[in-house]
Amino acid sequence: QVQLVESGGGLVQAGGSLTLSCAASGRIFIPNTMGWYRQAPGKQRELVATISSSGRTNTVDSVKGRFTISRRDVANRTVYLHMNSLKPEDTGVYYCNANSVSTGENYWGQGTQVTVSS
Repeated sequence: QVQLVESGGGLVQAGGSLTLSCAASGRIFIPNTMGWYRQAPGKQRELVATISSSGRTNTVDSVKGRFTISRRDVANRTVYLHMNSLKPEDTGVYYCNANSVSTGENYWGQGTQVTVSS
């Protein structure tokens, strides 16, 4: 079994910064892609950013230039989401995801709350 554990959420004023962390633990699992999604109250979960095993990143337009995804090591088992210039509309529960195309595995973390006050 693989577990994804997120940390780093909290309450911050608009314009502030937070860094989220996600660490994979459990049995050996090398994901092809890890990423961050978020879900605002009353809305569907949406993609924020992903990073592939090769280091290629993808960031959605709404956070581009403000959020950066990075990883700790080449095994790609720890990823970070550096969030700057936060806006109230960034408020939501942020979920970490890890998946492997070769094995078809897909895992989610439990989510961490980010609240941006105006």
